[in-house]
Amino acid sequence: MNDQTPASRSTSIRLGGVDSLGVGIGIFPLGVALGFLVIQAGLPWWLAPALSIGIFAGSVELLLVSMIAAATPLLTIAATVFALNFRHVFYPLSFPIQAVKPGIGRAYSIYAMIDEAYATYVLMPPEKLTSTRMLTGQLLMQAYWVGGGLVGVCVASLLPEPIEGFEFALVSLFIVMALDAVRGRREIPSVILAGLSVTIAMVAFPGAQLIAALAIFTLSLVARFFWQRRARGAGHVAEEDQPDA
Repeated sequence: MNDQTPASRSTSIRLGGVDSLGVGIGIFPLGVALGFLVIQAGLPWWLAPALSIGIFAGSVELLLVSMIAAATPLLTIAATVFALNFRHVFYPLSFPIQAVKPGIGRAYSIYAMIDEAYATYVLMPPEKLTSTRMLTGQLLMQAYWVGGGLVGVCVASLLPEPIEGFEFALVSLFIVMALDAVRGRREIPSVILAGLSVTIAMVAFPGAQLIAALAIFTLSLVARFFWQRRARGAGHVAEEDQPDA
């Protein structure tokens, strides 16, 4: 689990680079989009690397740019980020953080535990994991994101005029993510609940639509979970009560 020799450390660095390559192909263009959005929103260029280094949360950063540009209330921003990143609370339960040496390296690994890093290392055999490999992979994943943002800032700054409609890229991203999550009929009720939550929020809370929709949707998902569990429990009881033929 621990790197012992310079040779094994060099191998771990190389493997970490390989681990990050496939992720980087997807992360870099999103970083470019972040840089474009920052410039097109009229925000200072340094906001792109600041978000990428200080937050490093992928799609949340894209959303934050729009919310900052629109002067969204801080409470709404905090609630939105909490709802979108709540899944990260459960990542440490299965992420092989024990493979990373305690100290600054482990603290960084926890901070850089994005979806892509989790998917890369959670299924990897433990004997293949080393502290150097994981930290190299995660550092390079963030480097792709920060680098993409800087490239996007530079390119957008050189354009004579803003690209009309480019801000819709954020909407498109979340639509694609939603469609990717809904792959079967089992998730159709969640889509319906999301639509109802947004509709209710727009009608009943016109001044705080986003935070209201998130709250309503969260409560409806919790209610659905308990209803399904109760229905399954009732079904098992009915099966046990049936007389043997």
